[in-house]
Amino acid sequence: MAGAARQTNPFRFGDLALDDAFTDRVDELAELTADIRNGQNVVLLAPRRFGKSSLLWRATQELAADEVLVARLDLMRTPTLERFAEKLAATIYEDIASPLEQARDRALAVFASLRISPTVTISPDGSLGFGFSGGFSVADVYATIEHLLALPAELSAERGRRVALVFDEFQEIAKIDPHLIALMRSVFQEQTDVAHVYAGSRRHMMSQIFNDENAPFWRSAKQLELGVIAPDVFGPFVAERFKATGRRVGGKTLARLLEITHAHPYGTQELAYALWEVTLDGGTGRSDELDEALRRVLASENAHFARIWEDAPRGQRTLLEALARDPGRPPLSAEYRRAHNLAAPSSIQTALRALVDDEIVAGFERGYRIAEPFLREWIVTRDL
Repeated sequence: MAGAARQTNPFRFGDLALDDAFTDRVDELAELTADIRNGQNVVLLAPRRFGKSSLLWRATQELAADEVLVARLDLMRTPTLERFAEKLAATIYEDIASPLEQARDRALAVFASLRISPTVTISPDGSLGFGFSGGFSVADVYATIEHLLALPAELSAERGRRVALVFDEFQEIAKIDPHLIALMRSVFQEQTDVAHVYAGSRRHMMSQIFNDENAPFWRSAKQLELGVIAPDVFGPFVAERFKATGRRVGGKTLARLLEITHAHPYGTQELAYALWEVTLDGGTGRSDELDEALRRVLASENAHFARIWEDAPRGQRTLLEALARDPGRPPLSAEYRRAHNLAAPSSIQTALRALVDDEIVAGFERGYRIAEPFLREWIVTRDL
């Protein structure tokens, strides 16, 4: 008699959290999809690994059911103007033009009037690639991008379909070209029927783009910010995923797991994944299993944390050690600085600002704590 099939781990981290692995975000999902249906521009702000991309994916799936066409561009993958134009043309073709036109030739015809005619290549999987490289003036590239940015609105009006443009990691826009952001704004301000979603993970950079009254995008979009998933929501999700796969997790163990991760979406999925792996089929994950799961996670993250530590100046390291052992108190106070042998307030303020900008540290209660999942445990358990 063949043995029973082994259950698959129900938790996901690293990649998109899809289908059953997608946790809550019910209110944020409803708000985002409603805004896009209404043609409302949205700034979606979330720290790294908070589930921003998973939320965008789920929103795209729901909107597709309503025949809303969503084109998505990751600016981390467009380091130059030419690459930006290539990726923009590709996503407009795949996500907007092709669904509107059954024939490939008719879908490609929308690019015929571009200042620079793209070179179209066919990949082994049948998808099309667009190229704009080779000897063109910057003015010609700008004119081509301007026309590409205008295409979604033209296609939406001609075909009577709602269209949305989603830019992931939008804070990278200034690195591509300093003039590109003004060009985008000049085009988008006339596209009242197209929803533009600007998703970003670096708060201070996104704030400069959308909250500076001298910036082109000032007050041009509604702002939606993702926080952690509430423990009273995340806890039942984790418990149910264990139960659905023939395992359980003790109540005290689950509470400690969420205390370790601060309900951080990525960190909670990662530690729950490890806990599920060390829990026997039909068994219950308890304190010993959680200790082993945390040990495995810290071993897996060691190279990442070692890089953070090695790159941090001495003042940041000292502050991180203090916050790891004594979070939630004002680090600039004389009492805190004496207790942890910290430097002068000006030095601590400089270190704190850098760590907050890098999303390694965040405000907590009356002070700060380490926000990077598991970095606190890594610091207090290793021999520094």
